[in-house]
Amino acid sequence: MNSLYSFIVKPLKGRYNNEKKIGDSSLLLNNNIESFRHVSKEAIVVAVPLAFKTIIKPGDVVIIHHNIFRRFYDMRGVEKNSSTYFKDDMYFASIDQIYMYQKDNKWYTNLDYCFVKPILEKDDFKASKEQKQIGILKYGNDALKVLGINPGDLVGFKPYREFEFIIDDERLYCMKLNDIIIKYERKGNEEEYNPGWAKSS
Repeated sequence: MNSLYSFIVKPLKGRYNNEKKIGDSSLLLNNNIESFRHVSKEAIVVAVPLAFKTIIKPGDVVIIHHNIFRRFYDMRGVEKNSSTYFKDDMYFASIDQIYMYQKDNKWYTNLDYCFVKPILEKDDFKASKEQKQIGILKYGNDALKVLGINPGDLVGFKPYREFEFIIDDERLYCMKLNDIIIKYERKGNEEEYNPGWAKSS
């Protein structure tokens, strides 16, 4: 069972990540199926496309676009699967809807994607807890490496690129190569910002 151009994936744990474990109890964070924030973005690859070769293999864990598992209500208020639904809890995902893949418990970015960790805003007079449009590169890609931009570097990025993901209990922003616009010299006092709710326990 293979698609010609798409990956076939299934949820790693479930379609939604809307529960938080607190001690021996579970807290339901959200029951709105249309909220993208709580849609699971973790999947297992069932099959790879026939039309091209890929390093991603069946059984690999991948990070995907939030709309793949997302459900919605149609004009009559009937709950529907997304257009990517295939059958039996399996879904189609195009190559550009896969942002990361895991090999030997290590994450690698796909295509020209990268992930940036926000840093703490230390100016007490600013309302935001994180600095705007600046962060630490957590997961880079080959094109950034050629430009001398590597994980751990302080980078600036274009506005409105804060596409949020939780990877190993860290809140990160997914963006593309051309969203990174500058590399800063680190002063040594930069502090990563990770809100408490991003952690699973």
